[in-house]
Amino acid sequence: MAEEPDNVVLVYLRRLNERLDALHEDNREIKTRLGILEQQGASLSSRFDRIEFRLDRIEKRLDLVEV
Repeated sequence: MAEEPDNVVLVYLRRLNERLDALHEDNREIKTRLGILEQQGASLSSRFDRIEFRLDRIEKRLDLVEV
């Protein structure tokens, strides 16, 4: 006996499920990348703070600013 064709609704639900899985994976990758960017931004901010502190010390030593 021949197999009965899949229910059209089930076919569409399976396709939707596959697409949702792909979107879920994309979302996970985006969150990972965003986390990395946030860490790099925090690192840069910290480095800029240290550079500013060092520049202030240099200016004071060279008497370029009043203490």
